Amino acid sequence: MITAGRVEVDRQMVTELGTRVDPARQEVRLDGMPLPKSKPQYYAVNKPTGVVSTNRDPSGRPRVIDLVPLQGVRLFTIGRLDVNSEGLILVTNDGELANRLTHPRYGVDKTYRVQVAGKPDRTVLTQLRRGIRLAEGIARVDQVRVKSRYKESTILEMVLREGRNREIRRVLAKVGHKVLRLVRTAVGPVRLGKLSPGDSRPLTRKELEALRRASRVVGSG
Repeated sequence: MITAGRVEVDRQMVTELGTRVDPARQEVRLDGMPLPKSKPQYYAVNKPTGVVSTNRDPSGRPRVIDLVPLQGVRLFTIGRLDVNSEGLILVTNDGELANRLTHPRYGVDKTYRVQVAGKPDRTVLTQLRRGIRLAEGIARVDQVRVKSRYKESTILEMVLREGRNREIRRVLAKVGHKVLRLVRTAVGPVRLGKLSPGDSRPLTRKELEALRRASRVVGSG
């Protein structure tokens, strides 16, 4: 349909396959007729382990978007958590907000509770703050502190603004501490709270406004 010249975006003919469109903000027409727009949706999900963040999985594993009780709306996750990680992940159909919350230049904090093997000392925590060299560059932890210590493990609270693949696991492995459990507890002003694993809830208006302020989004919703 695209190569045949039947598709328009904002009244301009589109001929390039793979053109990115935000259906919440742009008008898409097929044969001159506008496609119906989906109402913007915003959900918080408590992702359990074993659930994938991608919309398509060849192995048929459960997906985060399957945990949201909506039918007939194309949703996607804002950022990702790897299959072995747990906790807060936001789901939406708002492409602009998703871009703002995942792009490092907007500086939206993500907070994690991380259980690691061993007892990281002050030197290790300083290393994490200063930066750890990974294959794609220096990865820095914006904040890290010890929440509690056990006989053979430690609970850390870590705050990051970047989103490299498996970043926390990789930087901690570099300083000699294996991650035993990783739970994201907050994305900017939105907190996981008492949401049970596998459950979801709509974001409140107050949370949505706070997210927009945190990512400097002006406008819609």
